[in-house]
Formats: sequence, C-alpha cells, structure tokens
Amino acid sequence: MNLIPTANLGADAQPAAMPPINKTPARIRVVFLYPPADVVNAGKNEDGWAPHRWFTWPGNQFQPEAQEQTFTRKIKEMADRIGLDVAFAPKAVYQDAKVREYIADTKASGCDGVVVVNFWNTFAKWSLQIAAESAPTAIVYQPVGSNHQLPPADLRNAEGIFYIHSIENWDEIERGLRAVHTSKMLAQSRLLRVTANPPKRHNEKKFGVDVVGADAAEFNSLFDAVKLDDPVVREAMAWKQKALGVTDVVDEYFVEAMRSHRAVQQIMQRYAADAITINCLMLQHRKPCLSFATNNGLLIPCGCENDFNATLTMMIGRLLFERGGFQHNPEFDTSRNQYFASHCTCTTKLKGPVGASQDYFVRPFFHQLPKTAALDVQWTPDEPVTLVRYNSADDSIACWTGKVINSPASPPTGGCATRVLVDIDKVDDVCDIYTGPHPILYCADKGMARRVKVLAKIQKISTVGNI
Repeated sequence: MNLIPTANLGADAQPAAMPPINKTPARIRVVFLYPPADVVNAGKNEDGWAPHRWFTWPGNQFQPEAQEQTFTRKIKEMADRIGLDVAFAPKAVYQDAKVREYIADTKASGCDGVVVVNFWNTFAKWSLQIAAESAPTAIVYQPVGSNHQLPPADLRNAEGIFYIHSIENWDEIERGLRAVHTSKMLAQSRLLRVTANPPKRHNEKKFGVDVVGADAAEFNSLFDAVKLDDPVVREAMAWKQKALGVTDVVDEYFVEAMRSHRAVQQIMQRYAADAITINCLMLQHRKPCLSFATNNGLLIPCGCENDFNATLTMMIGRLLFERGGFQHNPEFDTSRNQYFASHCTCTTKLKGPVGASQDYFVRPFFHQLPKTAALDVQWTPDEPVTLVRYNSADDSIACWTGKVINSPASPPTGGCATRVLVDIDKVDDVCDIYTGPHPILYCADKGMARRVKVLAKIQKISTVGNI
C-alpha cells in the first residue's frame, strides 16, 4: 500500500516513472513449549526430571493450557493492530523430534520471524534452537517463575534474538512484533532523493530500502506547472487562518507553499515513493517547508536538505511510533544543561494523523529571501519526547528520552522556525548526546522509546543513549 495522497493532483499530472513496490505483511509463526500434565505424570517427558514425574518450574499450578489461550488471544490482537500475518503451531511442542520438525517446517515457510513462548524451564535449549534456526529473527518469551535462578546467558545475549523474561509483559511482546513489522515494511519501501546530482538507484544496506534519485529540475518543472486555481488558494489561506499569528509572510508565499505541496505530491506519486528528501535550501519560492510539515503529520516521511540519515530515521519512526518526527538542528544550553531543537518543517500532528493538532504561528524561513512560509509549532510543556538518529555509516542508532520544557520565542533565541527546549534524562553533559546533524525528535514516551532498542536488537545495530 502506497501512502502518497493523490487528491488534487490534477489531470495534467505526468505518468509514473516507476511502478509501486508491492507490500505484504510480515509473516510470523508462533509456537508454545511445554509438556502435557499426563506426559509428565507418566514419566515420559523428555528432560532429566522424567523419572521423578517432576513438574519443573513454573510448576504444576501454572495452568499452561490456559496461559496458552491467553497468550494466543493477546498475540492475535497485536497482530491485527500492527498488521501482521500470524500463524500458530496447532499443538504445544515438547519432544526433540517435534522441535526439529517444527524448525524444518517453519524454515521452509519463509516466514519473517518466529515467536517462541516457553513455559518449561528445561526447554530453554529448544527455545534457542528454534529461534536460531527457523527464521531470520526471533522473539523468545519466558515468564518469570518459569526459569530457575539466572536466565540463560546464551538466550539473553544472542545476536538478532529478542529475549523477554518478564511477568505477563504484553507491551514487550508487541515491541518485538512491531520491530519485525518495521524491518519488513522498510524492505518494501522507496526513498526518493531530489537534488541537482541525483544518486544512482541502489538498495540501502541495512534495511533494504529502495533509494532512487530525481533531478531538482524535474521538481522545479512540476512546481512551475501547478496552476493557481481556487483549491490551491483555499488550502493556502486555511493555513493562514488557523495560525495564532503571522509574521512577515504575505499571502503570495502561502500560495507558493501550496504549489510546492502539489509538486511534492506529484513527484512522489511519479516515483511511487514512500518517503522523500529534497536538497531544498536554495529553492527560493519553491521551498517545501509547509508541504513537509503536512506530510510528516500524515506519516509520509519528508526530510530536509537531501539528508539521507534523517529521512531514513523518519521512515523508521513512522513504523515504530506511528508518529511523524521533527527533523532539526541540535543546539545546547550548556549552562542549564538543556537541549534545543530548531528547524522549519515541524508537523502540527505530533501524535499522529488522528491526534490533536498543536497550535502554531507562521514565520518566514529564517535564512534568506524570499520570505516563504514556515511553521512555528508550539510544543506542550512536560510532554515526554524521544530523540532518535540512525547513522548508516557505522550502523548505529542513538535514542535519548526527555521531556519538553517549552517552545522559546525568537528572540531571545535564534533558530528556524519551530524551536523546542528539552530536558534530556540522565545526562551530565548534554553535549555528550550529539551524534551528528539532523536528529529526529518525537512526541513519544519511554515505553515507545524501547521500541528503538528492540529494533536495534533484532537488526544487530549498535546503540547509544539512555533507554
């Protein structure tokens, strides 16, 4: 499914340059490990306790059959919510031959991930075997009280396997499933880079994103062809009317912003792109600041300044958080140990398309003439935030949590055009969190931030931060 809106493109929109990528949901297989009570009571379970007819942890009062029903219902609900194709093993597995059979069958299915729910202490070795051999990645869940003393180190530390040892932790299971979903969708996504010297088409190395290029002249041509009709003007004036105030932006540049929005829509549709980044700083009256703010709120990642890492981070965040992020320039109040983010494409829909809209002012793009429109979005004080930046060069991801202090005025601060002041959690020197230009700030709490850590775990990405 392509996310690019097609409304108002006009009959003169040029034909597609590339066919869309067919998107299929991630395929997940789920298996439960535990022996039936009658097998244990008969002394026929395949573990060292069998001669004693011993119920090893979680013990004979755990009711694994009922627990399986609960876990099955919850995982189905998660799969429906995320959009996964999930299949459950018809019966719990408790024999070595059945483990090997399940591994072969699951591997042959070509699934994207396997979930192993283990209700039996001595079956941990099979959890690892299934996780390591049957699918590209795995989630292994073993509830507290079904293990004896320290959890198995080989499971805890295995690369590409997300091991959960917790008490009925549905959120953690969902984080694992969402990470598999994110990886699958990124591998079926296309990023369009618009610049004077477009890159050759290639697959991004970690997630397999299809990266294509288009010449800036093509975007300029699409912009110039957009007619100044009533719908364009009405849309432009709607932005003006909803603003808390407008500073030094005349109506002409609201209209130019909507012409740019049409051009962004058209070039994305032409290349069947799921995300776009444009070398936008010198586009003069064609700058897409309002368009990018609009699209990011609709979960269509749009990155400024042809920044590959920033746009890829927004593609990751769209899937992990289901929210648009704020690409920004990082700054630091070193006396107060506070983080300052500013830029010109912040969405008003910080909590996703169905969330409430933030108030905003409209100000000119801060750097140069002409005075094109940009949003000064007002962030809510005390709102939890998550700062993320993926770096493709060293295959690392930074993730820091914090909370909003306020949206400082300009002056006394500088910065363009949205400005957010943030307290970062657990940091002695706020400058230590800098990992490069254009990180992405999300209106997302610590629970959502953990999704980044889980994705890094299954994708074998190194992490820095405070999650």
